[in-house]
Amino acid sequence: MDITQTRAVITGAASGLGEACARALRTAGAKVTILDRDANRGAAIAAEIGAGFAEVDVTDADSAAAGLRTAMDDMGAINVCINCAGIATGERTVGRNGPHALENFRHTIDINLVGTFNILRLAAAEMARNPAGEDGARGVIINTASVAAFDGQKGQAAYAASKAGIAGMTLPLARDLATIGIRVMAIAPGIFLTPMLIGLGEEIIAGLSNDVTFPKRLGHPEEFAALAKTIIENDYLNGDVIRLDGALRMQ
Repeated sequence: MDITQTRAVITGAASGLGEACARALRTAGAKVTILDRDANRGAAIAAEIGAGFAEVDVTDADSAAAGLRTAMDDMGAINVCINCAGIATGERTVGRNGPHALENFRHTIDINLVGTFNILRLAAAEMARNPAGEDGARGVIINTASVAAFDGQKGQAAYAASKAGIAGMTLPLARDLATIGIRVMAIAPGIFLTPMLIGLGEEIIAGLSNDVTFPKRLGHPEEFAALAKTIIENDYLNGDVIRLDGALRMQ
């Protein structure tokens, strides 16, 4: 797909990986609509880079549908959907205060997994209306998994389950949507320098970097965005999960 012909909706793009994707695609000439709950920062970034914005709760069907309508009004079409909205949680199955709160487990699954599916199903319905391009292509969906899907740590039952769900639905989604010319991929990032991690301080960041095989550092959001751009441009990437982690394997 030609990036200059891209019309992308990106969730969670008011910060971190989603923001990096929005900036990279706009720089490359794509049209972008940012979907995020943070109305102030989301609107500010959109104004800065020349993108559209809609305040969206990815877990709510009506909110998501309204956000996609805004994107359609702004861009005229949608042919790329990048899902970066999510939360990172930590809670032991049995901890000092007893068993894992069921509501906390549900909340993590609802945002990370159900929220991702909620947006992509609506985006796919819009992509299905696009005129077919080369090989019948109509769109690309990129979801954000995590290395935790494969190497989950203590306290990550909910988070790892949500990201494993994203990884696990990648191939079925690609098979579901093949008949209408939509590719589906997922990126499983390792430890990245997002605002949340930067706030932990240099000492903790250095310790985390030691676990990365090579290069001995955390990932930059721009590297995630570069891979997303490559997936959009390479029409033969479909139905797979790409680890982006410096060969990190969590113990």
